[in-house]
Amino acid sequence: MSALRPGDVLLIGEACSVQFAGDRALRLRLVRVDQRPTYHGWIWLAGYVLDNKGLAIDKREVYVQQAGLRVLPPHAGARSPAEATLAR
Repeated sequence: MSALRPGDVLLIGEACSVQFAGDRALRLRLVRVDQRPTYHGWIWLAGYVLDNKGLAIDKREVYVQQAGLRVLPPHAGARSPAEATLAR
């Protein structure tokens, strides 16, 4: 995976952590990657949860497995039907 950058839109689902399984998956517009030490392969991310229109609805910090992250295209606004299916 390439380096994460502020502004990236990430799909965070079950592959990142079981707490984001099913309808708990979310899209996060990344603000920063926290530099505090973690277990190997895990990272803290801070950003804004996006709704189906691509608007920020909540500010969150999440602890996830980096290998499970999926970076969405920069123009990712509303969820496509495929993303909605993946998020379920």
